[in-house]
Amino acid sequence: QVQLVESGGGLVQAGASLRLSCATSGRSFSYYGMAWFRQAPGKEREFAAGVSRSGLSTYYADSVKGRFTISRDNAKNTVYLQMNSLKPEDTAVYYCAADPRGAYTPTMTSTYWGQGTQVTVSS
Repeated sequence: QVQLVESGGGLVQAGASLRLSCATSGRSFSYYGMAWFRQAPGKEREFAAGVSRSGLSTYYADSVKGRFTISRDNAKNTVYLQMNSLKPEDTAVYYCAADPRGAYTPTMTSTYWGQGTQVTVSS
């Protein structure tokens, strides 16, 4: 079993940057496909970005492509989401997700979730 703990959220102005981190427990971090999802108020949770087990392959939602970068450090059991050029529509609770099958795309069936971290972007 893996536990996920997100951090790095906050309140920023449009155009600013934030870096989210997701620290995991457990010895098999490198077996998991990892992803970031987000949920805005009144909306369903949506996929934002995913990274493969090795970190060599990534996948992004069109809404964040070119602005967000997902990465992972398997030595530190941590996955990151660098968010640049933030927009008010990026405001959401951001969740870290882990898939033991190694999936990292929107169709991943995530078994483990973090508690979420709030990102608020003001205009």
